[in-house]
Amino acid sequence: MNLEQRVAHVEERIRAACARSGRPREDVRLIAVTKYVSLETTRRLMELGCSHIGENRWQDAAGKWEALQGAGTWHFLGTLQTNKVKDVVGKFAYIHSLDRLSLAKEIEKRAARQGIRVDCFIQVNVSGEQTKHGIAPDELPDFAREVSNCEHLRVVGLMTMAPHVEDAEQTRPVFRELRRLRDDLNEAGIFKEAVPHLSMGMSNDFEVAIEEGATWIRLGSVLTGTTAGR
Repeated sequence: MNLEQRVAHVEERIRAACARSGRPREDVRLIAVTKYVSLETTRRLMELGCSHIGENRWQDAAGKWEALQGAGTWHFLGTLQTNKVKDVVGKFAYIHSLDRLSLAKEIEKRAARQGIRVDCFIQVNVSGEQTKHGIAPDELPDFAREVSNCEHLRVVGLMTMAPHVEDAEQTRPVFRELRRLRDDLNEAGIFKEAVPHLSMGMSNDFEVAIEEGATWIRLGSVLTGTTAGR
């Protein structure tokens, strides 16, 4: 399939997953992960309606962001080093990998200087895999209380990565647990505003994630046809 066909096919699968779970299509937003593709492919994805772009490293994203003059809405998905926060804040509307207090403080400092608020997802290592980043589930309430003191950082959701397995059905408990953690967080009333979003689901498991409540899905290879990454 060419790029246009892949985008259309993914859209069909999203709609079907929403229908199976009784959710309206507009509940689910798609992030096109472009870390392994060219500027031309990124631009074409945007032309095809994929206005939300996800990148894992500023070094890889910089040329595309500058060439596209910041068009679209950019999401930072990868592990964010504190010394790279200065490059990301003000360019990326969302940061999906908030996982430590030092990072929260640096985002707060940089956002305050610019007079903006940065929307962030707390990354939770639900699966417990050592290769995955994110805070442990039992650390979430205390971490959320610390972050709630940041005036220029707004927690809008939780993010997780499920294990990469052949049978996507095996990822369901991970996604279900993230939804429970989000709901418990809201019930505790730690933040002034309810936390609405769940960033979960990648190319191999996004349909299961949608069925379990994902509001943002992060798709790379299934959209772009690249073999590297998910």
